[in-house]
Amino acid sequence: MSKVIRFLPLILFVLLAILLFRGLSLDPTAMPSALEGKAFPEFQLTELQDENKTLSKDDFADGIKLVNVWATWCPGCKYEHPFLLKIARDKRFALYGVNYKDARDDALQWLEQYNNPFQFTMFDVDGKLGMDLGVYGAPETFVVDHNNRIRKRFAGILDEAVWQQQFEPLLLQLQQEVQDSSNNTRG
Repeated sequence: MSKVIRFLPLILFVLLAILLFRGLSLDPTAMPSALEGKAFPEFQLTELQDENKTLSKDDFADGIKLVNVWATWCPGCKYEHPFLLKIARDKRFALYGVNYKDARDDALQWLEQYNNPFQFTMFDVDGKLGMDLGVYGAPETFVVDHNNRIRKRFAGILDEAVWQQQFEPLLLQLQQEVQDSSNNTRG
């Protein structure tokens, strides 16, 4: 028994080293969403630019959508915004915004100052849609397919490298799925 006790610190050290190695090998930006593969949640929110207009999921255009959660209090959102302006010109998808737990006047001023890349922006002042999406903070971006199913959740700042590595392959896959489904309905 005394021999086992002598090796106990070594055994504990090895177990701790294995756990630490496992933790360090995880991707900190990989935040799986329980909603991936499920329908985009229903919502009733006012439009940021027109508080008298209520938006719902039915207001999304057909096809592929990117839904970007942003706020004026979010430093990463300011950094990401020029890239959103760039990808907003891409005709393969529609880009929508969710202004998350923000002040309407601040958000309107932001879009006026930095330009508006979104088809429309939902004003989620209480964070209800954000909660339904499982948002941890801003920025977060969701890829929603032509069937209004969430296909990807990305927490963090979108930039060219992330776009090429994580979004571009998925967009190509979704375009192929759209084409295959339209071929199946014709044939």
